Amino acid sequence: MSLARWLRSVYAPDVELDVRHLRVLCAIADTGSLRKAALQLGMTQPSLTTQLHRIERAIGGTLFTREQTGSRPTALGHSVLSRARPVITEMAALVAAARQEARDATGPGRQRRLRIGSVGSRAVAAWLRRVHERLPDTDTTIHVDVSASALLRMVAADQLDVAFVHESEGFPLRVPPDAEQRVLMDREPQFVELAVGHPAAGRPVVRLADLAGDTWMVDPTADHEYAAMRRVFSLAGLNPRVLQVRDNATAAELVASGEAVRPCQPTSPPAPGTVVRPVQGDPLAVRLLFTWRPNALSPPALDALYGELRAAYLDLANVNPAYAAWLARHEPVLPEPPDHGRDDQGRDDQGPYDHGPYDHGPAAARCTAGGPAGPR
Repeated sequence: MSLARWLRSVYAPDVELDVRHLRVLCAIADTGSLRKAALQLGMTQPSLTTQLHRIERAIGGTLFTREQTGSRPTALGHSVLSRARPVITEMAALVAAARQEARDATGPGRQRRLRIGSVGSRAVAAWLRRVHERLPDTDTTIHVDVSASALLRMVAADQLDVAFVHESEGFPLRVPPDAEQRVLMDREPQFVELAVGHPAAGRPVVRLADLAGDTWMVDPTADHEYAAMRRVFSLAGLNPRVLQVRDNATAAELVASGEAVRPCQPTSPPAPGTVVRPVQGDPLAVRLLFTWRPNALSPPALDALYGELRAAYLDLANVNPAYAAWLARHEPVLPEPPDHGRDDQGRDDQGPYDHGPYDHGPAAARCTAGGPAGPR
């Protein structure tokens, strides 16, 4: 290639953006690093950097700033990303639907299919195991995403049948009009993880004021987590420093070294060098929701899925003595699933998961991830 042609290919301002470019932007935003985004996309870092520069020239503005902690979206970058994600979701839905139709047209038979989505939670693995045990011949897939909003969009776009999400207190999720939901837990308290050497680590319950001088950490990719934390601090008359960290391993090291503290799910086990403690008065909380698309599953099937999720959650909660004690003081907090035509053994009369028009696809279990799940 001649030097002139190479220069034109690198500096040409009239790049026509397509879905591949949008995926590049989302990968950089989700990983927070050009290096990690390049690995995720199977590219070299110089190639990705060149691609990003082309995209920015085509748009006419800077989309990311480079900092010591990684790459952060600018205001323009946030605006572009908010429009890019739905486009990628719709394209994925189109491809998935087309592939499914192709399998249906050429496959030897029709199998049941169940598509589950979830935010990062330790209950997910136990829930999925229970579903597999109950439905060994069903094609069950799991998609984990740190963003509850992204999962709800996938439910609305017919990419997921059900989703387990959480909603930060004070910041209601925008549930699509064509989706329904059931509350698994109206107010799950968020505990706090701190170093074993922290002055408050020896207390069975810590006060928020005891941690006012600490640096707190949140995952910036989690919906409203930062804003919800700031709201709680404001109501308490506190203003601690808040550090936004995407990488869970880095966050765990910062907590263990005593550099920061962070909120965590009450079912979370302490990482090496840390302890997990409840916070007095439970100022930090989320609402746990089971969401589905109407007509995706029969009422007995939905009840069974909800029941398996509830059982998996309770099994996990009872492993943590502090959280088990909290649940004992606040019973009942997890509603029982309603009874829809079950027999004496708890099975519904029409089969455990009657999917109706969604009984197709190869029988296999697959996992996809739409972002870092972290310890949340």
